[in-house]
Amino acid sequence: MNEKIAPFLIVMAAVLWGTTGTAQTFAPEAAHPVAIGAARLAVGGLFLLALVFMSGGLSLKNWPMKATILAALSMALFQPLFFTAVTVTGVAIGTVVAIGSAPIISGLLEWVFLKRRPSRIWWGSTFLSITGCLMLFLNKESVVVDPAGVLMALGAGLSFAVYAIVSRDLVGKYPSLSIVAVVFTLSAIFLAPFMFVLDMSWVADVKGWGIVLYLGVMTTGVAYFLFGKGLTYVSSSTAVTLALAEPLTAALFGVFLLGEQLNATSWIGMVLLLLGIGLLVVGAKGTGNSARLSFKG
Repeated sequence: MNEKIAPFLIVMAAVLWGTTGTAQTFAPEAAHPVAIGAARLAVGGLFLLALVFMSGGLSLKNWPMKATILAALSMALFQPLFFTAVTVTGVAIGTVVAIGSAPIISGLLEWVFLKRRPSRIWWGSTFLSITGCLMLFLNKESVVVDPAGVLMALGAGLSFAVYAIVSRDLVGKYPSLSIVAVVFTLSAIFLAPFMFVLDMSWVADVKGWGIVLYLGVMTTGVAYFLFGKGLTYVSSSTAVTLALAEPLTAALFGVFLLGEQLNATSWIGMVLLLLGIGLLVVGAKGTGNSARLSFKG
């Protein structure tokens, strides 16, 4: 794969993630957001495992279990932390803190652990993107900042940043399809208890399993496979900033499919998000093997 395509694969993954919220609006009313998150990871993990075995099987010889478990735990923690943060402190604050903090946390982790200082292009694009994200969301509702909700949103941002950094190392050593298949299968196992505690009867409904299939196959399986392929050539901090295409997509789907209204501030925020992402796509360069964090398992 040409390294010039890698940023676009990340953006494509983020676009798929951005359809998650719209898809969830069509789920049965009894479907709890955390239950949907657990179900989508289960379907996504099974889908990815099926692809792995269809393409020749999976070899776990010399598999880095510590790094894999860390990535799986990070992704499993992201689901309840993000959904709970949104419930506690509102969609606007929860989304902005979680998604907006992830690029900054990722850049700082790379700086500390990889000894690689983020570029000026990354700082500029991240600033534009986060500012755009703030303008896009913070005017949608009355803002009530709940400290517990903010902490959970920061935890979600940290979880996604850690997942990106660890996955960046793994996809440099093993096939990206095998990596995401194992990671998401483990993540689904970690979240399985929620499927026994929460009401899952809605899955039996045609609309319910249809939504779970879409979320599991497209927004989890396909999206994270694309994200993993892109990480082969793109640093984790760059990838997490590019992933801010997710809220942009979600907002556009809300306008054109759900009939939501955006004011001038939100549209300006969209433009800033586009500028930030575009700047990073143009400036993103392959980093080869020089910027990988080693987790031996």
